[in-house]
Amino acid sequence: MRVLLLSVTAGFGHHATAKAVSDLLKERGAVVETIDVYEVINRFIKETIDKGYLFSSKHTKELYRLFYSLAENHGQSYWNGAFQLINLINDLGAKKFARCIDDFAPDAIVCTHIFAAQLVDELKRRDLVSVPAYGICTDYTLHPFWEDVPRIEYIIIASELLIHRCVQRGVERSRLLPLGIPVHPKFNLPVPREEAAAVLCIDPARPTILMMGGSMGYANNRKTIERLSLIKIPFQLLVVCGNNKKGYNQLLSQMEEYEGPCTIHPYGFVDNVDVMMSASDCIITKPGGLTVSEALARHLPMLLVDPIPGHEERNVEFLLNNGMALAVTKTFPVDEAVYNLFKNPGRIDQIREVMAMTAHPDATEQLVDFVLKNIPADPAELDRVPLPEESECQ
Repeated sequence: MRVLLLSVTAGFGHHATAKAVSDLLKERGAVVETIDVYEVINRFIKETIDKGYLFSSKHTKELYRLFYSLAENHGQSYWNGAFQLINLINDLGAKKFARCIDDFAPDAIVCTHIFAAQLVDELKRRDLVSVPAYGICTDYTLHPFWEDVPRIEYIIIASELLIHRCVQRGVERSRLLPLGIPVHPKFNLPVPREEAAAVLCIDPARPTILMMGGSMGYANNRKTIERLSLIKIPFQLLVVCGNNKKGYNQLLSQMEEYEGPCTIHPYGFVDNVDVMMSASDCIITKPGGLTVSEALARHLPMLLVDPIPGHEERNVEFLLNNGMALAVTKTFPVDEAVYNLFKNPGRIDQIREVMAMTAHPDATEQLVDFVLKNIPADPAELDRVPLPEESECQ
């Protein structure tokens, strides 16, 4: 069994999802290779997409929001600009990438980004690829252009609650697998709060807030800590700065001057978020699809800040409308949000109950089982394999 995972560097989530799926596939005995498609086609294009995404989502938010909305509402056919350029790049790089696929000879292909799926769709259109292909939407919405890759056999979405939206956007119900966003299987393993607190050397009985700003550490930790201090509750703050070394150093400097009621525990990039979530009462975070899915798996109430326009704003809508989060805004600042949450413990219990009904902590296991089970002995025999029982219409 040979499975090829295709991703695109545009933020951290797509690669993290690919790694979660890859690790479990290997555990199940599959031979796996993970490739950044534009690393193969053209490294300059790869760097341009990555840096362009980070710059536009951080510094030109209104323009990014406009482009996303137009793409979401009008689809691929609307564009004669940037996204048609992606199609041109995929068209020109198709034969080169087809040789790469032939060299690996996969039995199945899994795409964690729409650009990768567009490339595979083009290869299938040219009859250069015949094995089954899966696309993973890594947010709580259907990203633009997933409706424009009809040759991708299955599209994995974050929740059954998104089926109607996807069908309205033009994706056949038979292609939708509402298995959830794949996260590391460790998030499906419960860790008692006391045990997690012992690992982190914190007090398990003390109110604890996990603060995360995404893999690039976008959060304004100084301002957030100052606002939380106004509540006069002695919180333990687990502050994860990610790859933002400047933010981490600023946090260390703030700790030297800080005289508030909170105890601050600073971290850079970490690999034990599952433990931190198990030790916490809530998380203050950007609403990235992967972080949201991890928090859902841990039934951890969320306070959402600074969403990237487009897909992260859709995540906020999904979570708010389904009673699983609070949104921090200019008129509802973080201290008010935290105060409201902790002064109403019944609300925390209610949120955890809704999360338990909505989460897919076993998404990775479900997807890997489905992919391996449905690898055909002969690709020519592939027609339509049945959906798992969990994915039937609700």
